[in-house]
Amino acid sequence: MIVGVGIDVVDIARFEETLARTPALRERLFTTEERGLGIASLAARFAAKEALAKSLGAPAGLQWTDARVVTNDEGRPYLEIGGSVQSRANDLGVDRFHVSLSHDAGVASAVVIAEG
Repeated sequence: MIVGVGIDVVDIARFEETLARTPALRERLFTTEERGLGIASLAARFAAKEALAKSLGAPAGLQWTDARVVTNDEGRPYLEIGGSVQSRANDLGVDRFHVSLSHDAGVASAVVIAEG
C-alpha cells in the first residue's frame, strides 16, 4: 500500500550559489559520502531528501543526514535511512521506498514513494 508520495525540483545553479554562500549547509544536508559528488548530483539528492520528507508528511524534526541517497552497481538510486527518518517511517508503517532522480537543462528532480 502506498503511504505517501513526494516530489521536488531544484534549480541547480541557484542551489550551487546557495551552497557557495553558506558552506556549512553542505554538512547539514549531506552525509560524508554524499558531499564529494558533483553539483547536479547533490541537487538531485537534495530534491530526493525533500521528496522523502514530503512522502512522510513533512514532519518537523527530520534530520537531513538521517537519509542518504546511494546507487547500486547498475546506477539505480535507493535510500538508506536511520535516526529521525527511520523513526517516522516506522510510525507510519513504511517499510520500503522507491526513488527516481533526474537532472537536465539546469533542473534536478526527484520522486519518492513510501510503501508499507
